[in-house]
Amino acid sequence: MHVQTIPMWTGKSNNYAYLVTDEPTKESVIIDPANPEEVTPVLKSKLAAGEIKLNAIVNTHHHWDHAGGNDETLKVFPHLQVIGGKDCKHVTKTPAHGETWKIDGAQRAVFTGDTLFIGGCGRFFEGTAAQMHKALNVTLASLPDDTKVYSGHEYTKSNVKFLLAVSNSAAIKRLHDFTKNNQQTQGVFTIGDEKAHNVFMRLSDPEVLKATGKKDPVEVMTALREMKNAM
Repeated sequence: MHVQTIPMWTGKSNNYAYLVTDEPTKESVIIDPANPEEVTPVLKSKLAAGEIKLNAIVNTHHHWDHAGGNDETLKVFPHLQVIGGKDCKHVTKTPAHGETWKIDGAQRAVFTGDTLFIGGCGRFFEGTAAQMHKALNVTLASLPDDTKVYSGHEYTKSNVKFLLAVSNSAAIKRLHDFTKNNQQTQGVFTIGDEKAHNVFMRLSDPEVLKATGKKDPVEVMTALREMKNAM
């Protein structure tokens, strides 16, 4: 499997689309092509070179900055299936799982949209702290530790500032050091890494409990998110 990152709206919302290709067959999907102006030229170039056989759009979820490019992308590539949740436009297939997409094989990967970021998590716009706790600490935490994480945005530097305000763990310091010299973090860190440095996946950590003043995992999640929102 080969994953090509296509940055979108760099310096603004810092989104990522991902072109995922099975190298032996060249079968490919494009994940969250929200800004066709930046994504379509890459796809056309790859198709013209015979490097991919594009089959589908995959939407991690329905927000405009992830699924908002479906209309324009389908005008250029009308044969594509659209795989996503029921609220995504032009969906032709809706799998049973939610706002994350995992690929198993020699290289495991998970595409987490706005659920899990490197060192952080999404805001609770349409859900609750309990749902985020389950998504992070039950569903995603159950994946093999070597599963690489590809999130929907590059927020790591700002996330690290918050992590350091909560904990001074060695894992967080290593993440901080990495961000000093690297602008992009997608596909570098794994689920195992997130369990080590992401405080939203460390709800029983003594430093996290002290910082939040809470003990119940859902209350800890709520407090962490409120603290992050206030930064």
